[in-house]
Parts: sequence; structure tokens; C-alpha cells
Amino acid sequence: MKEKAIGNYQLEICSNSVASAIEAEKGGATRIEFCQNLENGGTTPSYGQLKLVRELVHIGIHVLIRPRGGDFLYTEEEVLEMIADIELCKELGMDGVVIGVLNADGTVDKINTKRLVDAARPMHVTFHRAFDRVEDPFVALEDVIALGIDRILTSGLRDSALSGAPLLQQLIEQANGRIVIMPGAGVDASNIRTILAETGAVAIHSSAKESQPSKMQFSQDQVKGMDEAQWMSSKEKVHQMVDLLKSL
Repeated sequence: MKEKAIGNYQLEICSNSVASAIEAEKGGATRIEFCQNLENGGTTPSYGQLKLVRELVHIGIHVLIRPRGGDFLYTEEEVLEMIADIELCKELGMDGVVIGVLNADGTVDKINTKRLVDAARPMHVTFHRAFDRVEDPFVALEDVIALGIDRILTSGLRDSALSGAPLLQQLIEQANGRIVIMPGAGVDASNIRTILAETGAVAIHSSAKESQPSKMQFSQDQVKGMDEAQWMSSKEKVHQMVDLLKSL
């Protein structure tokens, strides 16, 4: 799927449902990172979600390959699960996958990452925010580049891309066009221009999310939970950032 730039920039929206992905496309996003369970940092969507989003969404779809919440130190069984999910994404015609595997010492697991990259090709491959848990980002950057990965999603090892902007700028300078460094985490219309200006990035990532309360009319007050509000991408929030990018 051809990904249309917004002026000189690309805007990726993290969408945690088919409905969110549709909203992101309506708002003018370049592509989506598709996941579920955003509350746990995102995990791989189900077969039904993948099949339906590919049928209904016509911008680039890059699927998060993450079997569980928690850290990025995976067992052999979890690696095999991720390979199977990557193969399914390829069969369904997805544009790319988003991966990240670390060793216990905070270095990039080059052996297992290569297995995932090999399984994914010719799809696009992004190394996700597992990067923000590495011990040395400058060494990790070279490892990811050597693996032939196309893009890194990172907040600059901080809780938000805005606070991580100084390191993001350094990483972009070190990368020198060999890989795309895409800031993400806490990006919205209030700070997107500042982050781009301070880092020199040309691609940026946001969830553009808003809380959607339950539409249930009846509430079983004797049972706690299972009626929580859900996060959903907002067409309006996406459109606000698109308009800002067009003005740059």
C-alpha cells in the first residue's frame, strides 16, 4: 500500500481496533500501527481484526507483533508465536510489522530479531519501543541498522518524545539517513511541531486517542470491572495534527 506523505512528513497512528483504524484513515493519517490491548502497551491483534482491517482500511497497515505485555525478553515458544503471526500478516497482505526483542542485559537480541526480520520480508519492518529499554541506545541503533530494519519507533528513552527530544536528535544525526527514527509517546497537536523542530524527524507516531465510556444502560453494581471506558483513535485529533503538518 502506497503511503502518502503529509507535506514533508509521515504521521503514523497507533490504532487499537478496527474502528480506531477507520477513524485514523478518515483523519488523514499516513498509516496505522495496528494493535490491541493498548492499555498494556499493545499486543498482536486477532485474526478477525487483521482480516477485517485489511478489507476496510486503505492506508498502510503495520501490525504490532507482541505476544504479551511486560518486558521484551522472549522464550523460544514466544519467538515461534511471533513468527507465526508475522506469516499470517504476510498472507493477509499487511504492509509491515513492528517488532522488538531484547537480551536480559539490555542489548538487542540480534539472533531472534533476525529470525523475525527474515520471516517478515518483503514487508516493511519497524523496531518498536523495546528500543527505549536498551542499556546503550547508540550501540543498539547500530545493531538495528545492521539487521536491515527500516524504522525505529522511540521516545528517546524517556516517558514522552518531548522529554526525549535531545537524544532523538542525536540518534537521527547518528543514523544519517541509514534508518528512519520515528518519535512516539505523548505526541499530540500541542507538541508535534516542537518535537519535529527539535529532533529533525520526518516521521512521527501518535495514538491520537480519547476515552470512550461504556454505552451499557444497565450496570451490575455488585461486580467490579468489565465496564471500563475504552481508548479509541479520534478522527478529529488526527486531523488536527495533519493540518499542523501541512503548515510546516
